[in-house]
Amino acid sequence: MFSYFTISTANEKLPVIIEKFKNVTRFKNEIMKTEQQLSSSLSNTSNFEQYVTLKQKLNSVVTKFYQAIEDLENTGVVIKGIDEGLLDFPSKRFDDEIWLCWKQGETEIKFWHEKDIGFSGRKPISIDDKSLV
Repeated sequence: MFSYFTISTANEKLPVIIEKFKNVTRFKNEIMKTEQQLSSSLSNTSNFEQYVTLKQKLNSVVTKFYQAIEDLENTGVVIKGIDEGLLDFPSKRFDDEIWLCWKQGETEIKFWHEKDIGFSGRKPISIDDKSLV
C-alpha cells in the first residue's frame, strides 16, 4: 500500500532499507561475475556441462536480483540508480509531492528534491523544516 514518508519515518526505516539495497547490489555484482565466467567458459577448454551449469546459475542469480529489487521497493522507496546508490522516498512539502533523497554512504535522510528534478537538484532539509510531511 502506498504512503508518503515523513523525514522521521524515512530515517526510522533507513537501516532496513540500506540492508535491502545492499542485497540488490550484491546480486547485481554476482550477475556481472557470472556473466564474465559464462563468457569465458565458451573457450576451447570448457565443455557444455560447465556452460549449462553456469547458465543455470546466472538464471538463478537474475531471479534473486529482481526479487531483491521487489523486496526493496515494497518498502515504499524507489530505486533511482543502483550504480549511483540512489534511492528516493515519496513525501510531501506543503501540498507538493517531493522526493526525500538518499545516497549510498549517507546515514540519514538529509536532502530532498522536486519530483521532476533529479539528484543534481537536491536541497538540504533544514532541522526546523515544518513544511515537510
